[in-house]
Amino acid sequence: MGFSFSVSKSPVCQLLRTDVYSDYVQEMSKYLEHSKYLPKLNNERPNERNSIYKERFTSLHNLILVMFQGDKVVMPKESCWFGYYPDGATTPLLPPQQTKLYTEDWIGLKTLDAAGKVKFVGVPGEHLQMAHDDVVKHVVPYLQNNPTFLS
Repeated sequence: MGFSFSVSKSPVCQLLRTDVYSDYVQEMSKYLEHSKYLPKLNNERPNERNSIYKERFTSLHNLILVMFQGDKVVMPKESCWFGYYPDGATTPLLPPQQTKLYTEDWIGLKTLDAAGKVKFVGVPGEHLQMAHDDVVKHVVPYLQNNPTFLS
C-alpha cells in the first residue's frame, strides 16, 4: 500500500477556500477589506502590522515552502512561495524576493531567507497531493530533529 500525503480536507484548507481566495484577491483594496484571515497573518494591512507575527515567524529554524506544479486551488500557484503580482496588476508574476511583503519584510520572510532558513520546494502534482518520495525527501528530514538538516 502506498503512502499519499493529503490534507485538503483540513480545517485550514476549508478556511482558505471559503474566506481567502475569493473574487477579491486580484483587487488588493477589496482583498484587504473583505478577507479576514490572510491579510492579517501576512501583515498586509499597513496600519495594522503586528510585530509579534514577525518576531514569531523569524524564530523558525526552517521554513519549507512547497509549491505544487499542478495546483488549481492556489492561484497563482507561485503564491505558495509568496510570489505575487505587483499592486493593481495581473502581470508580471513577481518572484517572492521582488514583492513588498519580502522587500519590506512584513512577516520576516526576508530575514529568514537571508539566514538560509527558507527552502523553496517545487513538486509535481495537484494541491496538497504529495508523492511519498517527495515527502521523504522534502519533509521527513525536518521532522527527525537531525542536526545535519537544521540550521
